[in-house]
Amino acid sequence: MNPKRIALVKTLMTSACEKDCYYCATRRGRNSLRRETFKPEELAAGFNIIHQRGFTEGLFLSSGIIGGGTRTMEKTIAAVDILRRKYEFRGYVHLKLMPGAERAAVERALQLADRVSVNLEAPNSERLQKLSGTKAFTQELLAPLRAARDLMRQQPAFARTSMVTQFVVGPAGESDREIIATTTRLYQELQLARIYFNAFHPVHDTPLENHTPTNPLRELRLYQTDFLLRQYGFTFDDLTFDENGLLPLDTDPKTAYALAHPEKFPLDLQNADRAELLRVPGLGPKSVQRILDLRRKHTFTTIQELKKLGADAERAAQFILLNGKQPARQLALFAV
Repeated sequence: MNPKRIALVKTLMTSACEKDCYYCATRRGRNSLRRETFKPEELAAGFNIIHQRGFTEGLFLSSGIIGGGTRTMEKTIAAVDILRRKYEFRGYVHLKLMPGAERAAVERALQLADRVSVNLEAPNSERLQKLSGTKAFTQELLAPLRAARDLMRQQPAFARTSMVTQFVVGPAGESDREIIATTTRLYQELQLARIYFNAFHPVHDTPLENHTPTNPLRELRLYQTDFLLRQYGFTFDDLTFDENGLLPLDTDPKTAYALAHPEKFPLDLQNADRAELLRVPGLGPKSVQRILDLRRKHTFTTIQELKKLGADAERAAQFILLNGKQPARQLALFAV
């Protein structure tokens, strides 16, 4: 089941927390926040009511941390277990793995959930220290993800469960290069389904309340880069960063790649292979496949034909040839 297409209830087991994350609304010592806690049966029963009334199809369950990661997970696992057994809920559940959770707790989470996750928040230990004084990057955050992956490899039944993580973008002073380097490694080592990026926005009554919010466009560029890595065959070495290790904000990363490699463009739609076509700005996996299918019996001669295939023809124009010729709207970059 795809969580993007269903109505999810996202809730915390408790809003109390012993961690001190400097950006977080539920951090310890934030006296302006009223704390609430569910008992496992209360949460399961409450969710069942709104599910039976048709208001939701799935549950995203996280929690503040009290008494350590494993103890906290015992509560969230108990709630989902009640939901599955007593209320016979067979729908989608995304269950957070708590920092420092032991392997047995991770295994039980995999038995119950469709998706599990741990938010790494930062790309490495050095950056995480600027966001929290009570979290350990490798021992507490990476460890549950690695345990989950090991269990998935050992037990085929867990293959149905997907795994994701998230980064907070900006407050630790990290570069996009650092984030994408870690992203690339996580996809290779842990086969994560997705990585999410959350542009930092300051929260009142936290240590970072006066910190400058992160430009949302930076979040967008990271998502666009993530898609290139997952769906377009790009590698880390293909990406373009500025002198500060940041992705350009004034253009998308695929166009930045094309502009940085004029020797590779323009490409003739009639003979370029799939991998080459996926490097063309404005062409996606679906439009590329349509081009490959249609060109067996058809020669492309106009930009309008690309539009009918679902491509962003205006964006692609300066990087392609149609039947060996440059489109009429092609920019001067490749006019020589």
